[in-house]
Amino acid sequence: MVKVISLSDDAYQDLKALKVEDESFSDVVRRVVEKEKGKSFLDLAGSWKGDKELSKIFENVIEDRKKAKFRF
Repeated sequence: MVKVISLSDDAYQDLKALKVEDESFSDVVRRVVEKEKGKSFLDLAGSWKGDKELSKIFENVIEDRKKAKFRF
C-alpha cells in the first residue's frame, strides 16, 4: 500500500541528502527508523563530556542543591 505524505522543503532536502544511489525514499525512511529503534537511553550516557557550557550548568545545579533547604 502506498501512502502520500507532505514534507517541508527543508525536510525533503534532508531526506534527499541521506539517500544513496538506487535507494528509494521508503528505503531511506526504513533505514533511519531502524537505526533509531535500536537506540537506548544509555547511548546518551556521557555524551556531554567535554562540553564546557553543559559542565558549568551541572556545577550550578550541584551548588544550588547544596544551598537548598529541605523540609521534612
